[in-house]
Amino acid sequence: MGDVILNLKEIKLDKSIPTPLYFQLKQQLLKKINDHELKVDDQIPHEIDMVAELEISRSTVRQAISELVSEGYLYRVRAKGTFVSTPKVDENFFQQLDSFNNEMIKKGMKPSTKILKFHKEEGRENINSKLSIDPSEELIHLSRLRFANDQPVVIVDTYLPYEKFKDLLTEDLSEQSLYSLIETKYDTKIIRAKREIEAVIAKANEKKLLNIKSNAAVCLVKTTAYAENDIPVEYSIARYTGDRNRFIVELKRYK
Repeated sequence: MGDVILNLKEIKLDKSIPTPLYFQLKQQLLKKINDHELKVDDQIPHEIDMVAELEISRSTVRQAISELVSEGYLYRVRAKGTFVSTPKVDENFFQQLDSFNNEMIKKGMKPSTKILKFHKEEGRENINSKLSIDPSEELIHLSRLRFANDQPVVIVDTYLPYEKFKDLLTEDLSEQSLYSLIETKYDTKIIRAKREIEAVIAKANEKKLLNIKSNAAVCLVKTTAYAENDIPVEYSIARYTGDRNRFIVELKRYK
């Protein structure tokens, strides 16, 4: 854990405007985190020091800090203090379709991939049915461990019909986008996906690969991706670390 490096004289609160002081403090701390002035595991000043230097109430400081903790930007250690958390990966899973690499690059993070499995295997009735193919038809099974800034964030098992996509087995999918290859090599554009999400306890091998604690939960996301004419082309099962990912849903009210 890092030392306290924040100079409280850099925090400027305006008591003459209607914006609540806790919110002003929260936003300024958040900006320093997002601008990497405060880095992972850096300690922020103690509440009592903020109260004295900023001349605000302890409840104001506590509300700002508590909201940043609940939103995953800070974490507390009993008898030691409050520290900057490892940033979570925001996943706009229910709003748009994009490749993992593109999502990470947009967020200023470095994506990387380790291939765990990539081979042809016998069909599985439950998976083949998702792909609307006969249970006897063979599958391509692609299993990947994906990283953001060298931190493992998700294990993805992807299944595709072998007969349609057999040439993919010659490609290096540690570097290339699967969706881009499907579109350029097979003239098949994925236009929509159906996703199911639930929380489950991680299995032993998942804990090891994702470097998570015993009895930790993962976000299990099952996706069926469709091309034009509603033809399913890909089925995947992803296991996301709960402490490094945040899923975002945007809702609109219709008249």
